Amino acid sequence: MPKLSRMSRALALALPLALAAVAAPMVAQMPEAPGKADKSRVVAGNYTADAGHSLVAWRVNHFGFNDYFGLFGDVTGTLQIDPANPAAAKVSVTIPVGKVVTVNQALTAHLLKPGADGKPADFFGAAPADATFVSTSVAPGADGSSARITGDLTLNGVTRPVTIDATFAGAGTNPFNKAATLGFHGTATIKRSDFNVKYGIPFVSDEVKLDITAAFEKK
Repeated sequence: MPKLSRMSRALALALPLALAAVAAPMVAQMPEAPGKADKSRVVAGNYTADAGHSLVAWRVNHFGFNDYFGLFGDVTGTLQIDPANPAAAKVSVTIPVGKVVTVNQALTAHLLKPGADGKPADFFGAAPADATFVSTSVAPGADGSSARITGDLTLNGVTRPVTIDATFAGAGTNPFNKAATLGFHGTATIKRSDFNVKYGIPFVSDEVKLDITAAFEKK
């Protein structure tokens, strides 16, 4: 290989340093996300769910081959929280079952199909009632950023206790409406047969895994 001249070697060493010097101010000026997983940012008070950014994903196993996903959106509700007493927090949400979506139009239609000849629907049926979850207790985790939220889930006309493993995701100020905002992620597992949704068991699993993401804005 040809040898580099003394000037070429100097340029090869200087160029990365020059680029770093130019890039450093640009990086410093880049905006940060308004929310951070910083508990000191949590403001006590009453919050309302940001329906456009609060979702419940559900997951079932299909025929023992693989899992299938669906989604409930437009979740509404309220949160009362005081960072000085997280165990006293209360949450109540409403989930519009009739707005369920999947990637398959035929399956989505089947989920909302009414029962034939007066029989119960296979799944939710036409114009199903909204589901609700109302907390009954909150057990904060030792890490200060998680909690087990137990409450009553009402779905398909049946109410059962359900526990959500929740994690604090972030807090800050929404840059558009200037509202103090909190975000959480959560997971839970239910049996759909407990809510009289029994079609296809065991070919479609009785166990339903829920993946929850919710944002709440202080009003």
